[in-house]
Order: sequence, then C-alpha cells, then structure tokens
Amino acid sequence: MSVDRDGTEDAGWDVDPDDEQGAAVLAALGRQLRAWREEAGIRAAAFGTAIGYGEDLVRKVEAGKRIPRPEYLDKADEALRAGGKIAAMKADMEQVRYPKKVRDLAKLEGRTAEIGVYSTHGIHGLLQTPEHARALFEMRQPSYSQAEVEWYTAARMARQSVFDRTPAPAISFVHEASALSRPIGGTMVWRRQLERLLEVGTLRNVSLQVMPNSCEAHAGMDGGIEILKFGDGTGVGRSEGAFNGRPVSEPKHLRILDLRYGIIRAEALTPRESRDFIKGLLGET
Repeated sequence: MSVDRDGTEDAGWDVDPDDEQGAAVLAALGRQLRAWREEAGIRAAAFGTAIGYGEDLVRKVEAGKRIPRPEYLDKADEALRAGGKIAAMKADMEQVRYPKKVRDLAKLEGRTAEIGVYSTHGIHGLLQTPEHARALFEMRQPSYSQAEVEWYTAARMARQSVFDRTPAPAISFVHEASALSRPIGGTMVWRRQLERLLEVGTLRNVSLQVMPNSCEAHAGMDGGIEILKFGDGTGVGRSEGAFNGRPVSEPKHLRILDLRYGIIRAEALTPRESRDFIKGLLGET
C-alpha cells in the first residue's frame, strides 16, 4: 500500500488509465465528493484531517485519480453528514475497484453453474490465501510496486466470493501433486495454504483432487484447463495446450476441453484420497 506525501497511509490504488469504464465512474464519484465537501464549506486539508487521511489523497480521490477504499466513503459520509448518500456510492465504486481483467473474470465466475479447473504449476487463484497470493505477486518480474501487489491481492481475494453465492455453483479442481510441494511464502504461509485447501475441499459444492506424480502421462500434459458453464447451457473455456491458448465458447471446442478434463479427473486421486494426500503434506511441514 502506498503512502501520500504527508505520510498518511492512503485509502486505495491508482486508476488504470486504460480502464475507460473505471476512470469514468471514479471521475463522477470524485466530482460528487468534491461538491459535497465544498457545499459544506470545508477545505480539502481540514476534510482530510476529519476523516483521517491527508490532503493529497483527498484531492486525488476528488480528481478521479485514486480508487478509495469503502471505509473512505463511510468516513466521508459521516464527516459531511450526508445521511448515507455518499456511503451508497460504494456499490458503484465496487464495480470498478479492481483491474478490468479481474473484474471481467469475476463477472463470468459470478454467473456460472459449473467451474472446472485443472492447474499445473500452482494453486488456483480461487483457492489461494491472501498471504500466498501476495507472495506470488511479490515474485513477479518485471516487479510490481507494493501498492500494485496489494491491489492485485485484494482483487484475487474478492473473486473468492463465488464460494458464497446462492445457489452455489458446482466447482471442481484438479492440482498436480508437484504444485502442492513448493512452500511458496515460507513454511507458515504454506501450512495455512494447505489448510485452506482442506477447508474448501469440505464444501458440499466443491470437489478437490490431486493428480499424483505416479501418473506418468495424462490428458493434461499440454497445460492447464479452465471451463466455465452457465445456466443457459453456454460456456467458455481456455487451455494453454489448445486453440493457441485463446478462450473458446463454440460447443465443438468446449467438448474437446470437456473430454480432456473428464479424463484428467478420472485419472486423479479421488477427493478422499486427495484430502489424505494433502494432510500428509501438512504433517511434513
């Protein structure tokens, strides 16, 4: 998380200039916040002090150049005696708070009836703990700034609201055993990640399986697979080893991904065997 010029911890992230939708929403939000503040006759510096942030951040938010956290709007609503009208803007802000590509993916995941994932080199984002995700983003090259690390970590965690949906989608995961043996983030972070896998694996709508290293070759050797199916019978899928890695939605292409994923699931350990495998890894850390 970044710090503004007067040393106050800021309340959000910079706006992506390539995100036209997000920039427009945040510019409108900023204009409304400034109008409320000026109507109340409060200078930016005094307003920042009242809500616990610096003047520099207040001006960035009002200029639409900074994405505020929800609590910023709560404090602004209270300080300006807006009676909930500013706090209500959180619904609009939440729609553009995270990177566009993450929002687009979350929107798709949010309307799925089924999700199927085969992951090769690492833990899938829907299963990662915040500490695990942060460690991965901190390893990226070219490197992210710390503010970007926190932004992407928060965005990835927000996607996990898919587990709280009603009705819940049917979700299945298959992970390579080798991917579960790399202690990303250190021993304690890795222990918590393995515990998270066991927790999610107990959900009634989730199936978690491990592809053992003893399986010499299988239908996923060309790369990971992700398939999203919707209630109307349509779907979208992507695989690193098919269709040049592009997302596909044509039924004939989805059938190919379905076939591969079905074979992978059949050759993986059962959910019960997979839980025992993960418990064994946890006991070794």
